[in-house]
Amino acid sequence: MNEVPRGEAYYRLAVILGALTAMGPLAIDMYLPALPTIAREMASSTASVQVSLAVYFIGLACGQAFYGPFSDRWGRKRALYFGLTLFSASSVGCAMAGDVTALIALRFLQALGGCAPLVVPRAVVRDYFDQRGSVRMLSVLMLVMGLAPILAPLIGGQLLVNFGWRSVFWVLAAYGAFWLVIVTMFLPESLPPARRRRQRAVDVVATYLGLLRDRTYIGYVLTGALIFAGLLAYISGSPFVFIEVFRVPPEQYGLFFGVNAIGIIVASQVNRWLANKYDARHIIGAVLPVSVTAGAVLLIDAATGFGGFAGILVPLFFYIATHGFIMPNTTALAMAPHGAVAGSASALLGTVQFVLGASAGALLGALGNGTAVPLAAVIAGCAALAFVTYQSLPR
Repeated sequence: MNEVPRGEAYYRLAVILGALTAMGPLAIDMYLPALPTIAREMASSTASVQVSLAVYFIGLACGQAFYGPFSDRWGRKRALYFGLTLFSASSVGCAMAGDVTALIALRFLQALGGCAPLVVPRAVVRDYFDQRGSVRMLSVLMLVMGLAPILAPLIGGQLLVNFGWRSVFWVLAAYGAFWLVIVTMFLPESLPPARRRRQRAVDVVATYLGLLRDRTYIGYVLTGALIFAGLLAYISGSPFVFIEVFRVPPEQYGLFFGVNAIGIIVASQVNRWLANKYDARHIIGAVLPVSVTAGAVLLIDAATGFGGFAGILVPLFFYIATHGFIMPNTTALAMAPHGAVAGSASALLGTVQFVLGASAGALLGALGNGTAVPLAAVIAGCAALAFVTYQSLPR
């Protein structure tokens, strides 16, 4: 394990890794207010434009498996160089797309580039820190990246109104290019050549199969991924539920979205404090029942209409806030024993997250009936499955 960064180096590392991890939420959330406008300007259906959102999730699910072995073999920074360059170039392509088909294809490429700043920061954290230190650092990252869901819809809405929807992608291209420069100049390489693994393709497959057979690893991964899937279902379904069902003005959507993001930030910082006093397993065990309760209340309120819009917002807030506790702890516990293949372990974790997230989004679309019930049912189901999965882990 590398020497642990301290003082200024610690917080510089946190800011860089947090800003990189925030690239995924930015590329998703900044784009949401522009969906109806893109459909109108490209003379396409809203459903067709929403495919460009779904395909981004698919790209994130597929591409992460590549960056894990890549970073284990060639180093963390080279993986970031490749991914950030692809992200910025494809963002420029999205800004210049002439039709929905081109936009969908370029969004897929953008997602493949955006996988690197999701996979590599988790691997870097594992390179430097043990399990308890990883929980604290991952909680700091969530403070930095938690700003993205608050600011992204608001920034996206302002860009849309003042400069048109293409400006969203120009800003994303500039964001990727900026952090490429910062990574080059200020991020130290956390995986020295002596610790790199020169695996053949068959060895990469064997590594992934070994991780999948590790019941403890996959249990923690699935617990976190199911909570994350409920979060992605919220991201996909909340624009319709808030704007169409409860008549929230589109320009105010970002405010409600931001309040829930604040819940994640606060929870992640409380979690950082708790990590100094309690084992990560105890924190997960205490918080998961809150997720299940919030999901159940959300479903009951959506089905009965109890509480109106507030009856949806309050349990949603509590469910989303638990993400700030669950994700740092399940990630640290899953990756702690796998420092030698941290890149691959991080990649598989991310792939499972976005496969389940994309599945939750697809299920939400299939159940759609013009009410808030499908969104509530998917979130409640994700919480219940996460609880059952965690209870099934070997002790």
